Amino acid sequence: MAFTWGSALRITLLILLVAAVVTACFTLPVEKILKDFLTWVDQDLGPWGPLVLAVAYIPLTILAVPASVLTLGGGYLFGLPVGFVADSIGATIGAGAAFLLGRTIGKPFVISKLKDYPQFRSVALAIQRSGFKIVLLLRLVPLLPFNMLNYLLSVTPVPLLEYMLASWIGMMPITLALVYVGTTLKDLSDVTHGWNEFSKTRWVSLFSLILSQVY
Repeated sequence: MAFTWGSALRITLLILLVAAVVTACFTLPVEKILKDFLTWVDQDLGPWGPLVLAVAYIPLTILAVPASVLTLGGGYLFGLPVGFVADSIGATIGAGAAFLLGRTIGKPFVISKLKDYPQFRSVALAIQRSGFKIVLLLRLVPLLPFNMLNYLLSVTPVPLLEYMLASWIGMMPITLALVYVGTTLKDLSDVTHGWNEFSKTRWVSLFSLILSQVY
């Protein structure tokens, strides 16, 4: 594939974005920030809290970071009904944001990763015939990593609205389960405990993947 200024710009933007987040992860108290964020949502936002929690899914999902801390937090802060609605909507808009990124500036990177998921070839063919049904099944039975699936599906012909509707319905069971677990936690520290150590490993892995496509 010919190297163009457009592809160079996309790669540069991706590297700068991930590098900035990796740096922040190692220099900032991420676990404390997440706890403070959930405390702020709970104490200061009132009825706007569930909406802000839902929007917070977007950056985590785009960066392929598991957003389970938000899902648990939704259950802890708002209880089962409200927490489930907020987390379900948040997970869906986050998946949609990653999908759109994969169809635009992130498309070269996503295509380069297809070779690492040979089982996805048959999925891509099936989506051409029944996109909604296949996306729904992939959400219900996670044969591929959840966050990577957002990007892999972005290079298939499934329409955005079908993708989001199928994702929303398919993610409901696991979302409901995690929200319920959140309702049983005794302290906000239980929601964020251990997230910082996990996230550092995740950032390094993500950054290494992108660098491997450049050099």
